[in-house]
Amino acid sequence: MSEHRRKPPNSGRGGGRHGAHSGRRGTPGADGGASAGRRAAGGGGGRRRAPDGNTAYGAGAGAGAGAAAGAAAGHGRSHSAAGGYDGPRRRRRPEPPPRKRFIDYPRSNHTGLRRWLPSWKQVMGMCVLGFGALVGLFFLGYMLVSVPDVAAAARAQNNVYYWSDGTQMATYGGERNRQIVDLEDIPKEMQNAVIAAENATFYSDPGIDPKGITRAVINMAGGGSTQSGSTITQQYVKNAMLDDQSQTLSRKVKELFVSIKVGAKVDKNEILAGYLNTAYYGRGAYGIQAAAQAYFRVDAENLKPDQSAFLAAVLKGPDLYDPQGGSVPGASPEDNRKRAEERWEWILDRQTEVELDGQKMMSPAERAKYDKFPEIEKYNPSAGLTGQKGYLIETANRYVLKNSNIGKEELERGGYRIYTTFDKKKVAQMEKAVDDARKEYLDPKTREKDKYVQFGGASVDPTTGKIVALYGGEGFDNDHFTNNADTLGVPVGSTWKPFVLASAFENGTYRSEGEPISPESKYNGNNKIIIRDQNGDPMPGPDGEDFRQVNESDYPYGYVTLEKAMGLSINSPFVQLGVDVGLSNVQKTALSAGILEESMPKREDLDASFSLGTSTPSAIRMASAYATFAASGEHIEPYSVTKVIKKGDELPGYDDHPTERGMDANVADNVTKILNEQVVNGEYGELGEGTGAAAKDLGRPAAGKTGTTDENKSAWWVGYTPQLSTAVTLFRTDPRSEKQELLSMNGTGGFDSIHGGQIPTEIWTNYMKEALKGTDVIEFPVPDPLGDIVDGGGVPSPTQSSIDPEPTESEPSEEPDDPTSSPPPSTSPPPSQTCEPWDLECQSGGATNGGDPGGETTGETTTGETTGETTTGETTGETTTGGQPNGGNGNGGSGGDDGGGLIP
Repeated sequence: MSEHRRKPPNSGRGGGRHGAHSGRRGTPGADGGASAGRRAAGGGGGRRRAPDGNTAYGAGAGAGAGAAAGAAAGHGRSHSAAGGYDGPRRRRRPEPPPRKRFIDYPRSNHTGLRRWLPSWKQVMGMCVLGFGALVGLFFLGYMLVSVPDVAAAARAQNNVYYWSDGTQMATYGGERNRQIVDLEDIPKEMQNAVIAAENATFYSDPGIDPKGITRAVINMAGGGSTQSGSTITQQYVKNAMLDDQSQTLSRKVKELFVSIKVGAKVDKNEILAGYLNTAYYGRGAYGIQAAAQAYFRVDAENLKPDQSAFLAAVLKGPDLYDPQGGSVPGASPEDNRKRAEERWEWILDRQTEVELDGQKMMSPAERAKYDKFPEIEKYNPSAGLTGQKGYLIETANRYVLKNSNIGKEELERGGYRIYTTFDKKKVAQMEKAVDDARKEYLDPKTREKDKYVQFGGASVDPTTGKIVALYGGEGFDNDHFTNNADTLGVPVGSTWKPFVLASAFENGTYRSEGEPISPESKYNGNNKIIIRDQNGDPMPGPDGEDFRQVNESDYPYGYVTLEKAMGLSINSPFVQLGVDVGLSNVQKTALSAGILEESMPKREDLDASFSLGTSTPSAIRMASAYATFAASGEHIEPYSVTKVIKKGDELPGYDDHPTERGMDANVADNVTKILNEQVVNGEYGELGEGTGAAAKDLGRPAAGKTGTTDENKSAWWVGYTPQLSTAVTLFRTDPRSEKQELLSMNGTGGFDSIHGGQIPTEIWTNYMKEALKGTDVIEFPVPDPLGDIVDGGGVPSPTQSSIDPEPTESEPSEEPDDPTSSPPPSTSPPPSQTCEPWDLECQSGGATNGGDPGGETTGETTTGETTGETTTGETTGETTTGGQPNGGNGNGGSGGDDGGGLIP
């Protein structure tokens, strides 16, 4: 070692080092232990500085300083508290490296975000594993499913329907309309039409549509509606999976595997034959043979190209493409025919574009031959069902479809046990009451006006909402397939007035500032009064003139109480009352009572005639709404099914029928009091009795209201006791015609005109006598007085001359109960009547206060009504005149979308 690097020990500078090795105190020097400590600390490379308490500065304490500095410098020596040496320090054995994990995640050799990011090796490994798992699952699913059997798919069970007492009513559905035919017996034109319309790549695709499947899966996973595959193979598989028709993701996955297996193992022609033999074509027809018979009355082998194109069109959705109409919204006969014709033309055109075996399916010349839509046969929905059973089953089926996730096709496959609310005895009693009236009054062989007369009726239990009986027509076995108990399009006339009165009791009028009014409030009952809005201005008629309301007769009733106006069914007070209450309020009251919105005009289309029954609810709905009055304002939605069982399991959704408050109990009871005391039991001197006087023959408390419409195109009686509410309707329409327009009943039954208080009330009374036989006689609740007397406009004060005339012997009732009676030719008021100069609505001698009559035509025509094919805008007798500018809501015919909106 060189000389200049070797330094001799120095007592002053080396005291610290020397003290550390010898354990003796160093000699104090000028910088003594402090210098030694600093050098030791610096030379040792230690990072931590010794704590202040271990460093001795001051009176030459070099040894302590040196020891502390040496320890801090990392010399590997240990010192005692007194500065002594403890011997060599043992080195710690190094920790073994951590055992490597099979999957290093989170990644151990990274920190922060990178610790949680998988490496590319991990990503690739997961992809390989995932793909392998999918392949394995695919082959597992492929091996677990089997090819469906066409013959098994064609076999189905009947549905069994039961009366309310649990006894069997009828069986319907199942295998009665199925027959398998070979592909050779199906015309090539039929095969081509289906392929062109449904799956143009049928012969070349693998049997599945990946895009369609992905779309359907995403839609269902997102909570949307279920969707079907788009290929013929997938549709065939769906049709053949009778054991599971649930619309779930698991079933769709199973359907996918079966479709793949079918596409791989089954010949395309066999698949096509299977599809055509299992597809549902509507009208209860499964398979091409049944469809050919249902629509054209021919065997499948005799189908023509234009007929084949139609059947291919129907496959898209029978409820929407059968020209006879369907049971879903927007499926009226007119709408369906329009859709069917458009798709029929498209399928024919499509065949001129699609190639098969190297050539077009149809040449343009061949296509040009089919320019006329084929003639479709009328549908006989259940030839084996007689009497009312067809209508009962149809009503029950509609309720099941509405209140479950069962589709129409699945329901018709059968296997369901359906328990209904229909009382076998009451159904027979209602049918007998109608048949007796038909025999007594109608003779279609000798009277032209007795042809096409239709009866409809329904009976509802107010305490439960059960539909216990209905009359739908002469029976499916007599080629009458329209359910008259559930029609849409027959205006109800003055049976609507109780809703106007109830709304006035609930909401008041603008004159009462929203407070309920008394039934003793008076309104002008004269003929041809000007109807005024809530500002007092005349309401315009359709021709722009002032709107004048026409009664059945010109008799000058003057100002009458609302209860008397109800008893005599005078129109003008209720038209003005509806305006004063607010037509939208009247609509709300009807809705809360149980009338469906779709049977009424839209809110923006409401006009004064709305108060006189231009709406078209079914008999079932009218019976249900009046049941709300019978139950003191409580409403239960009408229903026809109590239980549905499939494979031994009871399906949910048929046991919950909540009671809702439709209107205040005192309001409902006051309406009932008026309908009982005025309409049924009213006595009006020489004016006669209430319009429903025939219901007194029931022999127990009853309430109700008559209804008659324009030209007597419909007549109604809706009445009730505390135990039963029943509606009966009478109208004329040819059930076989396409337009189903209403015909006048003037002259029907030998009467000059038909009123609700005649045949309908008689049928109701005869039925109710039998239906209630043996039950307790229950009185209606006694209501509390209601509201203040708030008269309509123009009522004279007590100091002014009254213009409410007393009746004379020559004055007729507003709606005569005697069929032979007729309004008197003279309409002059008695001499005691005076008209105040300010009263523009007061009539003198039936005149119109001078001037033009406001576009109103006298007689039974509507005031300024636009008729078209509909005549629901006004009524005569108890009838609105004036009508709706849009011609009303249509009339006649079946319920179209859902039969008056009930689907009960």
